[in-house]
Amino acid sequence: MTSLAIDPAEVDFSAIRAQGPGGQNVNKVSCAVHLRFAVAASSLPQPVKERLLALADSRITRDGVVVLKAQQSRSLEQNKADGLRRLQELVDSVAQAPLARRATKPTYGSQRRRLESKTRSGATKALRGKVRD
Repeated sequence: MTSLAIDPAEVDFSAIRAQGPGGQNVNKVSCAVHLRFAVAASSLPQPVKERLLALADSRITRDGVVVLKAQQSRSLEQNKADGLRRLQELVDSVAQAPLARRATKPTYGSQRRRLESKTRSGATKALRGKVRD
């Protein structure tokens, strides 16, 4: 499977303050990253764009923009790298076209076994009736 590389120039980064505990560092430093990737304006192939936009993912807006928030690290650069890695994983998940399912017929033997099982089950149930003199 070939990986489609995402051009970092197509990704819009904005530094925001991270959530959660962390003392004064959280209140002072904007080290979390909001990463925005416009799918329609990207250089990805059209089929990949369509599959990406068809995903039922809450990170994709109605306008076709993927929004990721990276705040694992205390470093802005590490959070940018983490966000790009997660975006790449998302794109790689739809890069390969899914195989079309081909309908198959049940084998002759499986059809015979199913019918014989139904016949046995029906005969067993027929014997469950009321006893008559």
